[in-house]
Amino acid sequence: MGDKRLITLAAMLSAFIASAPLAAQAPRPGALEIYKDWTIGCDNRSRCEAVSLLPDGGEWPDKPVALGLVREAGGAADPEIWVSRDTHGQEDVSFLVDGRKIATAASRDGEARLQGPQAAALAIAMARGTKLELRSAGAVIARPSLAGAAAAMRYMDARQGRAGTQAALVATGALAANAVRPAPPLPLIRRAVIPAGAAPVTLWREELAAVGKFTGCADEMRDASPPELHRLSKTETLVLVPCGAGAYNYSAVPVIATGIPGRRSFRHAAFDYQPGWSEDAAHPTLVNASWTPESSSLESYAKGRGIGDCGSSESYVWDGIRFRLASASAMGECRGAWHWITTWSAKVVP
Repeated sequence: MGDKRLITLAAMLSAFIASAPLAAQAPRPGALEIYKDWTIGCDNRSRCEAVSLLPDGGEWPDKPVALGLVREAGGAADPEIWVSRDTHGQEDVSFLVDGRKIATAASRDGEARLQGPQAAALAIAMARGTKLELRSAGAVIARPSLAGAAAAMRYMDARQGRAGTQAALVATGALAANAVRPAPPLPLIRRAVIPAGAAPVTLWREELAAVGKFTGCADEMRDASPPELHRLSKTETLVLVPCGAGAYNYSAVPVIATGIPGRRSFRHAAFDYQPGWSEDAAHPTLVNASWTPESSSLESYAKGRGIGDCGSSESYVWDGIRFRLASASAMGECRGAWHWITTWSAKVVP
């Protein structure tokens, strides 16, 4: 009888495990690829974006212009081409490849976008051409390099499953657009709602010493601003402990404090994906960190140099247990591209 009960319980347990949802996998942001004067990356939804770079060793222009091509996943998605520059007002921007005008886009305050057939025609012309000019009111405003553009688009075709289909930009084939694989499902994050209430009590002197020793940031804390405290729940407080500063990057170690003021204990905040500047999994480090209680989000933004044309950023959401990666972007090359490429995205719900 006992054996039968054990067999029954084992069968019930197996059925429960089989029907239970699989545990969420750790985020894996996409990597960036470099093709001469173009860089490209795709996120977990197979959304890909290619961005033009200054030629290697080229000087920063007096009036820089950024250019990029983005395409969502799926056979029905058309490419989109965007231009960004520091100017005001309205204008028309024309795109010429090897001296032939391919398309024109309306620009407002320096931002212009091409969509649909015009964008597709321009992308194909860029892949086949050797010289691109952007003009406004008859004057040349930029000559982005096309070196590597075709290779970047071929990579995009392959990553999105378009190679060999009529929907490809470079690696075209006879297959119909409906042969393109659909976008992967969007990860879901259920955020914890931050309760309203008074600001947490600042750390006492003994607690400052304790958290400095715990994080290894005691020396950096001496001349820095006090740690930032933010309420997470009735019993938990996020503490951003200053841990070093440079000319434009300020590091902080995020810890969780629990207990009554004066005798709080500390543990490292848990992340499902370690911030880019973390030395190891047990010691997460944020850069230029900011906290937004309304969205339960914690931001990290690290610049590779002062003008901000390279670096990485992550946005995390507190789910009540750990910080979950909601979005990430990066630009690996310090070559004039201030528009960073999205490498991870998720949907956040309350």
